[in-house]
Amino acid sequence: MNAMDSASPPTAMPVPTDALKEGVYESRDEIRKILRQSLQLTAEQGGRELFWLDSDFSEWPLSDEALLEALHRWALPHRRLHLLAMDYEALRRAHPRFVEWRRLHDHVIIAKSFDPADLDRSQPSPSGVLLAPGLLVFKQWSPVRASLTLRQAREEATVREWFDAIEQRSTDSFGSSTLGL
Repeated sequence: MNAMDSASPPTAMPVPTDALKEGVYESRDEIRKILRQSLQLTAEQGGRELFWLDSDFSEWPLSDEALLEALHRWALPHRRLHLLAMDYEALRRAHPRFVEWRRLHDHVIIAKSFDPADLDRSQPSPSGVLLAPGLLVFKQWSPVRASLTLRQAREEATVREWFDAIEQRSTDSFGSSTLGL
């Protein structure tokens, strides 16, 4: 039994799909709330693959106990969480509980580092993305502007293509353990 199994069940209630509203959010508090709800919902109802992109994930609520428990239940062997960040050091410092979850669930994680030059600057690119195909697309454009779309296949396909292009040029990073000499 590991630490995730022995923890008491989180008290947070599941996020109903209708609790999320499509639209543009323009305050830090709204963005934090919608990102937290989106992460929770995708962990509870997400399919085989989840796609997350951020410069370092330090501002994401990845230490949230209810979210980690939902991700623990989601992390079956046939599932994949694709992580793209420029650097994972801030995540390691800000979210040691997520780092532990990552270590326990290495079998579902594909984590890569991307170069900011790989972002297509000819058009606006979000600074953060959460994609759960068949469920939602969350895009953060700035610290005070984000958008959410629900079950829009065209938007999902566009974001997936954009994500895949960056992932293909990225390098493996954020290993489940660090080896030293």
